[in-house]
Amino acid sequence: MALLERHDAGRVAHLRMCSDRNLNALSDAMLAELQRAFDALAEDRDIRVVVLSGEGRAFCAGHDLKEMTAGRQAEDGGAAYFADLFARCSAVMQAIPALPQPVIAQVQGLATAAGCQLVASCDMAVAAEDARFGVNGVNIGLFCSTPMVALSRNVPRKQAFEMLTTGGFVDAARAREIGLVNRVVPAEALADETAALAETVAGKLGSAVRIGKRAFYQQLEMGLAAAYAHTGAVMVENMLNRDTEEGIAAFLEKRKPDWAE
Repeated sequence: MALLERHDAGRVAHLRMCSDRNLNALSDAMLAELQRAFDALAEDRDIRVVVLSGEGRAFCAGHDLKEMTAGRQAEDGGAAYFADLFARCSAVMQAIPALPQPVIAQVQGLATAAGCQLVASCDMAVAAEDARFGVNGVNIGLFCSTPMVALSRNVPRKQAFEMLTTGGFVDAARAREIGLVNRVVPAEALADETAALAETVAGKLGSAVRIGKRAFYQQLEMGLAAAYAHTGAVMVENMLNRDTEEGIAAFLEKRKPDWAE
């Protein structure tokens, strides 16, 4: 069985991590599969939304500790391997906000360490009521420094720091309270609720969502004045789109837009 499966349902691409034996850990092979999938999606203009899920007992348990232990056997103690590993993982995480399509994490079971980072890197997340989230590396003496980047950009800093320094879990309800996930639903409704959210977003004008997602992340890194200047230019770009003109006309005329895209 493949480590990562993709199936498309109309304009929504579903990626499922299929390595329940190690709780969908981000092994070297899994990272490579995710990077290949994201690279392909970046060029796929037929897909409007991506749903990322994991099979079995967990969404993702983070890095593969057995592989990391084996990496220590190198003459340099693993320094080169670890530097490459965290660079590859960081590239995968950064590929998600860089995708033109919104990415929704569909989370069941555990999302720990780099698995929690994966949830935080997605644009939105829907969690089952039994889902639990943690950046637990500190419990084994490894502070989750790279997961901290995505986590601290999703949740308030004191909550993020508490998670990072205690190694404790937060349940799905608490994850929603602090902004790590958008929605919490019964486990049996997880796939349907995530698909419904994906279909809602996929039904919008694709070019507008692509423009908007790119601008969303760009403006977050800017000061207030620069952010307004940048997004003002983005609004101009969006307004000059033929399909946007048609969307406004359809709204005023109380009809369904006839979008070319």
